[in-house]
This record gives sequence, structure tokens and C-alpha cells, in this order.
Amino acid sequence: MGPLRSVVLCGGGTGGHIYPLLAFADCLRRHDPSVRITCLGTPKGLENELIPPAGYDLRQIPAYQLPRSVNMSLVRTPDRMWKAARAAGKVIDEVQADAVVGFGGYVSVPGYLAAWRRELPIVIHEVNVPPGVANRLGMKFTKNVAVGFPHQPAQAEALIAARVVGVPLRRGIAGLDRAALRDAARAHFGLRPDLPVLFVAGGSQGARSINLAVSGAAKELARNGVQVLHVIGARNEPVSVPTDLPVPYVTLPYLSEMELGYAAADLMLARGGAMTCAEVAAIGLPTVYVPYPHSNQEQKRNALPVVEAGGGLLVDDAEMTPAWVERTVIPLIRDPQRLWAMSQAAAGYGRRDGDVALLNFVYEAVAR
Repeated sequence: MGPLRSVVLCGGGTGGHIYPLLAFADCLRRHDPSVRITCLGTPKGLENELIPPAGYDLRQIPAYQLPRSVNMSLVRTPDRMWKAARAAGKVIDEVQADAVVGFGGYVSVPGYLAAWRRELPIVIHEVNVPPGVANRLGMKFTKNVAVGFPHQPAQAEALIAARVVGVPLRRGIAGLDRAALRDAARAHFGLRPDLPVLFVAGGSQGARSINLAVSGAAKELARNGVQVLHVIGARNEPVSVPTDLPVPYVTLPYLSEMELGYAAADLMLARGGAMTCAEVAAIGLPTVYVPYPHSNQEQKRNALPVVEAGGGLLVDDAEMTPAWVERTVIPLIRDPQRLWAMSQAAAGYGRRDGDVALLNFVYEAVAR
């Protein structure tokens, strides 16, 4: 396989698109430090906060929200979409890209269109079922589709021929040894080394139902010797936690170094975002999944396979109450043998090599 001289990466809007993009960019650079990596983003997306600090060139282009239905007339009619594609094309031409790799988000569509018009290889990476609207549109222009999880091809006709490669994960997570880092991670957060830790995180923005349920069970958790590391989310109100608890209950608005939280934890309580599912399965962290209820149930579909493999529990958001936490979470986290079995099951389902597998797929697409 010959080296890639220049690659354009598309993905923006949410962490679910940007984090795998960054992990893949890191993989590209590790394998060939000379490769030119250019990322497409929008002026308002989260990519502006994440991509430049990671050391990658971010080019801003206009991108527009798409209707939920995907058909070719959608591509042919809106003038503004072609304007965005022309802007993406200028970037592609300037950097002399060999391929365009997209991870979803509205900014991916102009990249796909511009690459298609130039007959450049397009590779799409998708982690959800059903696929996001931007990637569904991109699939009109390429057969090079990769997915993050084994269940996806069987659940979506558009993905039936896709290659299962896993999800590109940051090296700090893909290479994480939880046992080796546990004591240091707990010390970092001011947690005791000798008591179990429940790690709670409802995504980058948090989850109010989860926050209220766990904080409402704070006294009973503490009475049973369970410490809590609780990431409440940047846009959520601070939770009310009693100040006289006998064991630590640590709250944070946001945690950028998630690997420290994972290493400190015996059990996690989280939503079912694709990145969360991929990360906790890869490192073998038993997890209670509370999928986001106001959607097309993709978070439930994300979590269900690892739960069925024995690596976690699944609970509806409506059932997430302090009483449920006390009745279910406390006995689980105080059962080391059950946690060990769940950890082994999760690790058996997850994979840590998604970045390399996707890179090999991109090499194949370019060679074809």
C-alpha cells in the first residue's frame, strides 16, 4: 500500500462525529508523519473547540441543515448546497487531496459532493442505525462504507455491504490499562482507593434524569460505601448533594480526560451514545445504559448488543429514579465477581483497533 500524501477529513457538529475523526487523524499521523491532514468544519460547530487544539488544520466552509429524507433531488435543487460544495472543492484542490474520509455531520455533505465531482475516493464511517442523514446522502456517491459495530449491517439495509472496522478511539482510551491507573486516577479526583466508585456521565451536555436519580440516591450510596464521580454536564444545573456524606461524592461540570474517569470506576452509569458504547466496551468497563428517550432509539440500539453479550444493563429513562439506583446499582457495584464477569464480557465485545482497521480500509479504497 502506497502512502497517502494528503487526506481531507469531514465531520462536525457533535463529539460523536469529531472524536473518531481526531482518533483517525492521530492514526494517520502515527503511520506517516508526512501526510497532510486537512479537516473541514463549520464556523459554529464543536470542531472549532476540538480540532485546532489537537494540532490539525481546520478549514471552515458553509454547511446547512438537511431535511430528514434523502433523495437525489435534495442534492440537485438547493443552490446553497452547491455553494458549500464549491467551498469544499477549493480546499480539496488546494491541498491536492488523495481521498476524502467522512464521519457525518452536515459539513460532510459538501465534502462528499466535491470529492464525487472530482472522482476522488470517498470513505464514509458510520456508527449509528439508522445512518445519519449526511452519511446516507454520501452513500449515494460511494460504496466505501465502514461501520463501528457488528450489529449495524444487519439492522440497516443501507449498511448491509459495509465493512465492520470498529470505532477509532483516542490512544489514551484504546491503550488504557484501568487496573494500572486506578489508584492514581482516584487520587486525582480525591477519591479513596479502598471503596467502589460509580462513574456517572450523561454525555458532554449531561442528562438531567440521570443527574437527579443519582444525586437523589446519594445518602444511600454513601451509607453502602459507594463513592461517586459525577460529571453533570456543562449545560445542566448543579446537583444538590448532602455535604455530610461519609464517603466522597465528587461533581464536575465537564471532564475532558475521560480515561481518568474510566480508570477510577468500578461501574459506569451513562447514556448510550455510540462513542460511549465503543469506549467502555473496548476497555471492559461494566456500564448501566440509560438511552436518550427523545430520538429514534439509536442509543438503545447502540447499547443493546453489549448488554446482550453480558457487559452491561439497560434501563429506560423513565425508570431512572433514586429508588432504582438504590435497588439495582448498589447491589451490583458491591458484587466484585459479577462486575468482573461483566467486564470480561464487555471487553470480549469491544475492540481497540478501529483506527488501524479504518486506515487499512482507506488504503484499499485509494488503491482501487
